[in-house]
Amino acid sequence: MLLELAQWIGQYVRGFNVFSYITLRTVLAAMTALFFSLALGPRVIRWLAAKKIGQAVRTDGPQTHLIKSGTPTMGGILILIAVALTTLLWGDLSNRYVWTVLVVTLGFGIIGWYDDWKKVVYRDPNGLASRWKFFWQSLLGTGAALFLAFSTDNPAQTELIVPFFKSIAYPLGVFGFVALTYFVIVGTSNAVNLTDGLDGLAIMPTVMVAAALAIFAYATGNAVLAKYLLIPHVPGAGELCILLGAITGAGLGFLWFNAYPAEVFMGDVGALALGAALGCVAVIVRQEIVLFIMGGLFVAETLSVMVQVGWFKYTKKKYGEGRRILLMAPLHHHFEQSGWKETQVVVRFWIITIMLVLFGLSTLKLR
Repeated sequence: MLLELAQWIGQYVRGFNVFSYITLRTVLAAMTALFFSLALGPRVIRWLAAKKIGQAVRTDGPQTHLIKSGTPTMGGILILIAVALTTLLWGDLSNRYVWTVLVVTLGFGIIGWYDDWKKVVYRDPNGLASRWKFFWQSLLGTGAALFLAFSTDNPAQTELIVPFFKSIAYPLGVFGFVALTYFVIVGTSNAVNLTDGLDGLAIMPTVMVAAALAIFAYATGNAVLAKYLLIPHVPGAGELCILLGAITGAGLGFLWFNAYPAEVFMGDVGALALGAALGCVAVIVRQEIVLFIMGGLFVAETLSVMVQVGWFKYTKKKYGEGRRILLMAPLHHHFEQSGWKETQVVVRFWIITIMLVLFGLSTLKLR
């Protein structure tokens, strides 16, 4: 909305044309979302506490987590409000990619909200049944995939790009592209959700990956940069920088309240939505493999659960007794059970993510 207003005023006052620059609006979006998060945070936390929307803590987990029982959860609402408002204020509302990512983000947020609501308000430990959660995630993921597949007539925008190589790209075709897009969106959404288990653990890596994807989005949307960096040019992708800037700012604002000891938890409403947003953007800018690299923490957390559950079921069937590879899954709980303090796990995982993000960014030039 503010972009349209600035463009109208720019017809009479040339100085307002500066707001047409994506880089400026990205910075303003990050600052606006940060302001919304910090300003609305205390009110949202008080509302959640008044409604007794508190976190239930596993009794079989680290004993140090028992004191967190009752801490307000579903704080991801704060992030989604800040991201949505900021994107509507600073984004180009005629851009189909902005609307695609925003709808996917809010759609997955609604799924997470209902899951959290059933767990906390209705005291249903199972929340939304897994089959229904998967159904709605699949419906949204497939819908986004089909829209992206049929809204482009450029074959390069549906190829699988292999980083570090100048000319290696695999044509996926419509079916392959839809399948990959579905896997990336739904997979990333659930991966971020599995990572959200310690104070600040999930939100900071999400912020770092979002900021890095903004660089890819800007380069992909710029014909000159895309040609120079040997990456696909996707007209309009640069506008995603505003939404990613909003995620960065909103995430940092949320971290203010989510840092140890957390005043509020993100819940599924935030984790599922943010993961889906990252996956959707990565597909649009054709950097699915790079997302896999930069989001290596999310991948490791997911694999730890899959390996733990798979091995337990296998050994129980073969030996009559389930055995575990890790002390506890997901991976962050394993290190807690090994003797690391919660803050050590969080900060060290942040450091690992920083290195992975820098490695992912290096693929822009190293080809």
